[in-house]
Amino acid sequence: MLSLTIVVLAAAAAGFIVWANDKRHAKYGAGVPAGVSVAVAALAWIILMAAGFGYLPGRTWIPWVLPIVLGAASATAAAIYLGRSRARQDTQRLTTILRA
Repeated sequence: MLSLTIVVLAAAAAGFIVWANDKRHAKYGAGVPAGVSVAVAALAWIILMAAGFGYLPGRTWIPWVLPIVLGAASATAAAIYLGRSRARQDTQRLTTILRA
């Protein structure tokens, strides 16, 4: 259970770091990338532990490292997608307002 706690905390930190480094982070909330990262990391940890990777000699690092990497990657993907789509929607709305 300690490994899950560490994975969740590291994934949340990775999500907040991704949010802070995104130039369009004002378009969505700070908790979105962190939440996506934590959800993916926790799910990956559960799957890896259920598959038995936590108890294989020489492979016990997999449930510690892989969920954090997957969480950070998913936070990055969410930030890129949300930043672009929200910026595009805001531009369309502003154009509509200015034309009226």
